[in-house]
Amino acid sequence: MKVLETIFFTLAETDWIEWLAVLCSLLYVILISYKKNSAWLFAIISAGLYVYLCYSTQLYLEVGLQIFYIFMAIYGWYSWYQDERNDQPIDPESFAESNEGRIIRWNVKQHLLNLIISGLFMLLLGYAFENYTNQANPYVDAFTSVFSFTATFMVTRKVLENWIYWIVIDAISVYLFYSRELYVTAGLMCLYSLISIFGLVKWYLIYKRQDD
Repeated sequence: MKVLETIFFTLAETDWIEWLAVLCSLLYVILISYKKNSAWLFAIISAGLYVYLCYSTQLYLEVGLQIFYIFMAIYGWYSWYQDERNDQPIDPESFAESNEGRIIRWNVKQHLLNLIISGLFMLLLGYAFENYTNQANPYVDAFTSVFSFTATFMVTRKVLENWIYWIVIDAISVYLFYSRELYVTAGLMCLYSLISIFGLVKWYLIYKRQDD
């Protein structure tokens, strides 16, 4: 009972900006699954709010990542808007079966190269922000930020294993946001981890079906 009371009071004390950011993030995920162009608007609002939240909690590398997401959302909105104007709606199933939409896999050498390069960037950023700023959890934030860029690139290349990266990134992000008392956002990262597991299974089934 005491645990439930603690959770209730913690949620009640959560800043309304964080609640709004989480709500917009969830609306983005829901609307994007229905291929609604308005999803990108909520992505922009959510990322913009997280720029403020991350800056105020000294997660400066996360600020850069959220700004990157804003530009990606603007690009996504423009791209989908052009598709609507040209009356060329995208069918995810048929796209996935086409040559352009084929899901690929990276071999061990590609993953090792990716881990080494991303790991070096992570260490450099972590060291710089630990020694020259008041960044909180510099190496953890560097990890989630650098590998989020990597995972986003893998999504654009339709690499199956991108979901494994996201599972790890989101799981570590739970700790990162929880440590900065952004508890609702930490809960959102838990949800994203579960969504990533579902995405991995879904893409794997499509991948197996491609060569049948």
